[in-house]
Amino acid sequence: MAAGDRIWTNARLLTLAEGSPNLGLVDHGAIAVRDGRIVFAGPASDLPGEFSGVEATDCGGRLITPGLVDCHTHLVHAGDRAREFEMRLEGASYEEIARAGGGIVSSVTQLRAADEAELVRQTLPRLDALIAEGVTTVEVKSGYGLTIPDELKMLRAARQLSEERPVSVFTSYLGAHATPAEYKGRNADFLCDVVLPGLTQAHEQGLVDAVDGFCEGIAFSPDEIRQVFDLARSLGLPVKLHADQLSNLGGASLAADYGALSAEHLEYTDEDGAAAMAKAGTVAVILPGAFYFIRETKKPPIDLFRKHGVRMALATDNNPGTSPLTSLLLTMNMGATLFGMTVEECIAGVTREAARALGCQAETGTLEAGKWADLALWDVERPAELVYRMGFNPLHQRVWRGQPTS
Repeated sequence: MAAGDRIWTNARLLTLAEGSPNLGLVDHGAIAVRDGRIVFAGPASDLPGEFSGVEATDCGGRLITPGLVDCHTHLVHAGDRAREFEMRLEGASYEEIARAGGGIVSSVTQLRAADEAELVRQTLPRLDALIAEGVTTVEVKSGYGLTIPDELKMLRAARQLSEERPVSVFTSYLGAHATPAEYKGRNADFLCDVVLPGLTQAHEQGLVDAVDGFCEGIAFSPDEIRQVFDLARSLGLPVKLHADQLSNLGGASLAADYGALSAEHLEYTDEDGAAAMAKAGTVAVILPGAFYFIRETKKPPIDLFRKHGVRMALATDNNPGTSPLTSLLLTMNMGATLFGMTVEECIAGVTREAARALGCQAETGTLEAGKWADLALWDVERPAELVYRMGFNPLHQRVWRGQPTS
């Protein structure tokens, strides 16, 4: 027995172990932890004898899942866009909102005006909302600064979040998010002056874990994204892609060509794109918050992803303009009710598959020996309740790296 040993007993486990039926359900389970990592997760009758003298936490029959993973967010941003939401409800068009200073221009203006400390201050309440629902790992993108100093500022703020809260933060460089007003109509210049050198600097400063881009008619073309991904590849960084959200420019296939960790949104992805993603092992990140908030009608092709065996994750896509959502539990419900995802797909989508979408599945996302002891204990009778309820948080306790945090 070591000083850092902990065990949880009298629990029902959803291990999410690959290939296990019913999400790896263990009815009479136990978890043993040493130095923040899982040593054992399985039937209590098989608990190693070395833990016999360790004081146990009796879970009272509660359900334990891996800590939740929010694998696509724009969590670091300044201000909000509630006024333009109100304008849309009053009938204003996109163009009218843009002329009034709304849209991404508004987010860029507010981001540039805030210093790093202010960004952290504004972001923490959003992060706390996720943590309160059992999230232990979160991805945060840049993309609202659109100058080199401001993109780096966003990434530094994202890194700071893990110093302020017990949570794992993965950063994605999204310099190719939009073209700022000062480069309007000059995407090539913006890539050359800002996006590519900014990526190099972010990498040199240890601020980036992956590289993202927005491949869309209103953003960047496939050829422009290839320039970004070629640089990412030369730096040894994995890539992911906002793809096929508003049209089909072949973004899913483009992501697959680069062996992307994930492609995200995907409402207009076709069968060729789904097949390419399956072959490359690229995860489809489904984002129902944006679909709901902007009242889209084109749904992502869930049946195609099932047909081809594409892994599916779910995420909040928290951002100020199209998905001001800070509930991964509600995201699961949306995935089920709006897109017809099953309970198992939804729960796997915010644990094992979300971790896969970040490239950290060797460290978290399932309850298996060797992984971080990131756990969520729930006051529920059955797993379906995690997907079924809306506006109700059944979290009993959150554990990050073996330490209870609530």
